Order: sequence, then C-alpha cells, then structure tokens
Amino acid sequence: MHDYCGHPFQFELSRELARRGHDVRHFFFAGDAGPKGATQRQPDDPDSFSVEPIAIGSTYSKTNLIRRRQADVLYGKVAGQRLEAFAPDVIISGNTPLEAQASIIKSADRAGSAFVFWMQDFYSLAAAKILERKIPLLGHAVAAYYRHLEARMLQRSDRVVVISEDFLGTLQELGVERKKTEVIPNWGALTEMPERPRDNAWATAHGLADKFVFLYSGTLALKHNPDLLWQLARHFEGDPEVRVVVVGAGVSFDMLRARREAEHLANLVLLPLQPMEVFADVLGSADVFVALLENDAGPFSVPSKVLSYLCAGRPTLLSAPSDNLSARVLARAGAGEAVPAGDAEALIGAATRLRNEPQTRARLGRAARRYAETTFDISLIADRFEDVFAAALRDKVGRSTRSSKAVAEESGRHTSILRS
Repeated sequence: MHDYCGHPFQFELSRELARRGHDVRHFFFAGDAGPKGATQRQPDDPDSFSVEPIAIGSTYSKTNLIRRRQADVLYGKVAGQRLEAFAPDVIISGNTPLEAQASIIKSADRAGSAFVFWMQDFYSLAAAKILERKIPLLGHAVAAYYRHLEARMLQRSDRVVVISEDFLGTLQELGVERKKTEVIPNWGALTEMPERPRDNAWATAHGLADKFVFLYSGTLALKHNPDLLWQLARHFEGDPEVRVVVVGAGVSFDMLRARREAEHLANLVLLPLQPMEVFADVLGSADVFVALLENDAGPFSVPSKVLSYLCAGRPTLLSAPSDNLSARVLARAGAGEAVPAGDAEALIGAATRLRNEPQTRARLGRAARRYAETTFDISLIADRFEDVFAAALRDKVGRSTRSSKAVAEESGRHTSILRS
C-alpha cells in the first residue's frame, strides 16, 4: 500500500488486509504536512503489518512550482526503490504526484508486481488550472504534458480504482478500458473515530468545552478559501459563546495565521494538526463542522475531512460547487447544509441557522453517524479491494504468459529461418 498523504482510511484498509493474512507494508510521504492516520504500529496490529515512512531529505514546497516538481521526481525515485525492494505481489498507489507515480509504476514492472492506480482526483486537470493561472503562456503546454502522462500511466496500470462514477467518462477519453476500472467510494475510518462527547479532555484543555464551536480540521490549501473562515469568525465576533476553530496546516492556513496576527480576532482559534490518538476528541469538540472547496476544485475532488466529519456525528456546513462529490455525499446522508462555493453570505446564513437550531443540529448529527455506520464498513470495503487485487494479478500473469509465449514463438521463427 502506497498512500502519499498517509490518510486515516488507507491505514484502516491496510490493517484490515493484514488481519486477513496478507503481508502488508504501508508506505507514505513523511514530508507531507497533511493529516495522518495511525502511522505507528499499534499493540493489536498483526505481525504481517508494517509501516515505512519515506523521506527525501529536504523540505517540500507546494508554492514554488520548480522546486515542487524536483521534489516529486526525487520522491518517486526513492519511493520506487523502497517498493521495489519489498517486491510485493500487488502495489496499490494513490494521492501521488504524477511524476512520482510514474517512477513507482516502473518499479512495479521491474519487481514483477501488479499495479493498481488508486485515483482520488484527476491530477492533470488540477495541475492545468494551477499552471494556466500561474504561467498563462506556458501553462497550457505543460498541462498537456501532464494529461498525456496521466493517461499513459492509467493505461499501463493493471487495474484502476476510482472514487466515483463521475470519473468514468474522463477515463474513457484518456483511453482507459472500462473493464479494468472499479468504482469504490472513499470512506471515513470508522474504527478510528468513535463518537466522543462534546465535553471531552481535548476540548477542556483548549478552553472549548463550554463554547459553541465551528470546527475546520485538515489541510487548508490553495483550493480552500481562508477568507470564508475569517468572515465567519468576524460575523460571530459579538457572540461571546462562539469560537471558530481551525485545526490545520497548509498555504491558506499560513495566510489565515498571518492575517490574525495583523488584525486581532479573538474568537478565531488556530491550532496545528493534532495526533491521531486525540483526533476523535478533536472532532467531538465541534458543534458544527466546516468544509470548503473553491469552484476550480471541480466535480471530482472530495475532501476526506467530510467523510471523517460524518463519523463524528455532527452536522457539516459545506461551501463547495454544487456538482462536487462532497456536496452530493452530504445531501445523500442528510447530514448538513451545502452552500455555493465562495458565497460568504450564504455560508454565514446557514451557520446562523445551525447556531440557533439545536434540534436541527441533533437531527443532522444523528443522520451523519447513521450514514457512516451503514456505509463505511471496512470488512465489506476490504472484500472489494481483494477482488481488485485478484483481478490485477490475473491480468499481470496473463500478460506475462502471453509475452513469454510471443518471445518463444519469435525465437523459434528466427531459429527456423537460420536453419533454412
């Protein structure tokens, strides 16, 4: 298992597979600043499960495009070497920059491993939006290169797992066969996130136990508008009971922190990402969760934080494009309110309603936990991944057999020609 980001739900899958008797080694990028799952071995982990963080010996920059690409290339080489040394039957890799993923696929070929591309988003589409905004003249050409690279890797993969049927049309455009694609939606790590009381040790330690808390937890990056959180806090500044709490990291988190230092806003609480062992209490401290996505995030991206929010049994207030998968998940669960991306007035209006309607909050929170318990069953999810791995192995063996047969036939043909 290679998950560049080290998210909680991928760790949950790895542990479940190991409990079933598979020898599982979980690789992730130690230099990624986003939220992590349980990255250390736990007392009840089976002997067949191990964790291997990957470091590149330098700081990773998400703002400098040249340094970012250099780091991605280096990471791919290091990760590929480590995976190749393990030489597993199957490698599944997700959340990975394309140039790094390309190196990993090559290593899978050298190791004789079947390769499963776990696709969380169309990396090339996201890169195109950033590049065309930052370098308008050259951006289009570079974006075309990434689209070609992504298509080639998807075509070379033995199986492709996507998180929504929304991906299938674009995959077809990229030349990916439908028969080798499986749709498995993302989930929240339910086993890691029991419902916790509002008044818990973490909330008390941070002075939140007796406050009304709007909580944003997770990465706050370029596709998340920090101004919406600022305006939310500013709106409730006159309510002494309300706190807007941001537990995060990322470029936009740094921008929000700099702004708070320049302009005092007492009810905006900024905290770094918290360890996994207290994450359930962090989520438990919320009355309402907040999630943000900009319009250019597109229909494919789904913030994993929304899935974790559902596990915690609290309502979610989401600012996102109406066609985004996270908005549809929230509507399907009946677990919150979604407003148009970037619309601060709509966000504040929905926040005010949730602040003033405890019965609505309770109803939405119950629906959130109910959805998580009925949808995020790791045993059923692992069954589906085992089927994908088995199919990938069959295809890999079948191709190898056909290739060996072709080589033998070609060798025989040349021998016949020489004899004649």
